[in-house]
Amino acid sequence: MNWDDIRIFLAVARSGQILGAARRLGINHTTVARRLTALETALSTTLLSRRTNGSSLTQAGEEFLLAAERMEAEMLAARAHVGNADIAVAGTVRIGAPDGFGVTFLAPRLAKLTAQYPDLTVQLVPVPRSFSLSRREADIAITVERPDQGRLVARKLVDYTLGLYAHKDYLAEHGLPQMIDELANHRLIGYVEDLVINPSLAYAPEISRDWRPDFEVSSALGQMEAVKAGAGIGILHAFIAREHPNLVPILPERFIKRSYWLAYHESARTLRRVTAISTLISQLVENEKRLFL
Repeated sequence: MNWDDIRIFLAVARSGQILGAARRLGINHTTVARRLTALETALSTTLLSRRTNGSSLTQAGEEFLLAAERMEAEMLAARAHVGNADIAVAGTVRIGAPDGFGVTFLAPRLAKLTAQYPDLTVQLVPVPRSFSLSRREADIAITVERPDQGRLVARKLVDYTLGLYAHKDYLAEHGLPQMIDELANHRLIGYVEDLVINPSLAYAPEISRDWRPDFEVSSALGQMEAVKAGAGIGILHAFIAREHPNLVPILPERFIKRSYWLAYHESARTLRRVTAISTLISQLVENEKRLFL
């Protein structure tokens, strides 16, 4: 069994495509297909169901993936220990993060601090979707709840709150609600419910069971912009809303508490670029924890 064939199998399993894996590995897609066939022949089994729109793991493929990832982790550890490989903080690290945390908190801080690593490229992908760390869609993921699937290293970053806010001009025209029932008389801004990827992000009922938005935006920053424009009352991240003096908190006793978690795949433990950036993110949050409280 050839380790290069296993490496190619891992790339295809994680990307779900032979072509995507070939691009990532920098080799021809026909070579990828041929090496996969060689691996399947060596194992006397079919690892992947190949289709025109992608590839999926068979039951044997799922089982072999676990073994292949253990081999990969051991290989990385051996290279770091014996060959002094990956000692420099270099290469590329992709961070997947919710748009509010990624754009508002990480982007203005992380780019400046990572200047200490001139050979490192940091990719911040702040989109409202989930990431598969096992498929290497991201090296590090910031999530809103502790990951409970896969072989991951996870740690809690910080608690944060969300609350009701409106622009002062909107309140000057429509009045400040004094009771939760009065929200029915106002224009409400919320999320697009069928696009919520995580149940913990469907938080409106924790504010009001009768929350019925007049304007729905699928991103936290989009909701923020709508509230800033005076379009109505929205449920916003407090650590972001507090940066805008024209936004007024409403019914502050009504708030929602959530947490940010940082996770990366167990096999990345030996990759200094991943551990260095994850440590840096943790330090950034710890140093400015007051912003989230």
